[in-house]
Amino acid sequence: MTVKRIYVEKKPEFAVRAGELREDIKRYIGCKGLEGVRVLIRYDIENISETTYKKSLDTIFSEPPLDDLYEEEFPHDEKDVIFSVEYLPGQFDQRADSAVQCIQLLDATENPAIVSATTYVLRGEFSPEEIESIKSFCINPVDSRETGMEKPQTLIAHYDVPKDVIIFEHFRDMTEMELKSLYQSLNLAMTFKDFEFIRDYFRDEEKRDPSMTEIRVLDTYWSDHCRHTTFQTELKDIDFGEGYYRKPMEDTFHRYKTDREVLYKGREDKYICLMDIALLAMKKLKKEGILTDVEESDEINACSIVVPIDVDGVTQEWLINFKNETHNHPTEIEPFGGAATCLGGAIRDPLSGRTYVYQAMRVTGAADPTRPLKETLHGKLPQKKIVTGAARGY
Repeated sequence: MTVKRIYVEKKPEFAVRAGELREDIKRYIGCKGLEGVRVLIRYDIENISETTYKKSLDTIFSEPPLDDLYEEEFPHDEKDVIFSVEYLPGQFDQRADSAVQCIQLLDATENPAIVSATTYVLRGEFSPEEIESIKSFCINPVDSRETGMEKPQTLIAHYDVPKDVIIFEHFRDMTEMELKSLYQSLNLAMTFKDFEFIRDYFRDEEKRDPSMTEIRVLDTYWSDHCRHTTFQTELKDIDFGEGYYRKPMEDTFHRYKTDREVLYKGREDKYICLMDIALLAMKKLKKEGILTDVEESDEINACSIVVPIDVDGVTQEWLINFKNETHNHPTEIEPFGGAATCLGGAIRDPLSGRTYVYQAMRVTGAADPTRPLKETLHGKLPQKKIVTGAARGY
């Protein structure tokens, strides 16, 4: 069956996303020559009957009062700058998956293949550098890529049979120079000292060479996200910038240092880090005998307090659980998914401890998101992209 293509665009009075992007391009990116922005959702559809296809156009893919729908092509000016963005292979396409499920509700015998993309149409005068800046703002290379406008012959993907998993021969006997060469070629998240530790482990404990899969899995679990190395990193050079909150922050930090000198008296193994700053107030209250209602358990790593609850006139002891979930690294590189899975983890963990989750709050830390795009560090997403993407993901 041939691939069918449709474009769905919000009518001008409902084109909120296009309006937001227009303002971002003009004010945040600084493209003064921009005259207009259009955002269309593109669907490529295969393996669907003509009857179901026609029925789905105005019931699944679009809402006639809100959307304009175009089949195969959409009207545009020859001078418009047009590019489309699709998910990388293997990345979950939620919009396409939802469309497949909805079509199967229309007709359970259908098993369509659908791929979605977002098409951007820019009207105005732009330099090549401005076009690249706009594309880099719209495309997160971690999960998406620019795709061509030509329609594929088929949506059915064919994958080559994977080769056998690589075994790193003589890994455990490698010299420092050989190990460093391998380390650099793999582009790992862990440090070289971590890599040396793994070599020593396989040499002394496993007495064998590791596979590529084992190294990649270890590298994933050795990442900052899993080990929370940011929170455990020793802070040596601490400075408070000018601003409204400088004095209260300095006063609080001075109080923290005074309290830790008392709590850690005679201990040289304790150093200043974010984790210690977060926990010291609790340790101080506990030492003073104030935290009498805290439940201590090996089962749950969250803070739980014992509270008396009236249940049908009978006072019972219940636990209120406070769970903190950090997703700093995932949210920095993929804001929507990072924030969404952060909330999922914050719900999952209390549920595993038989806790009913009824309330949550999101806190996104970032630099000033109103600063121009040109101030973004190389290789990083713009701060505005992080905070707005995280808000949508949550």
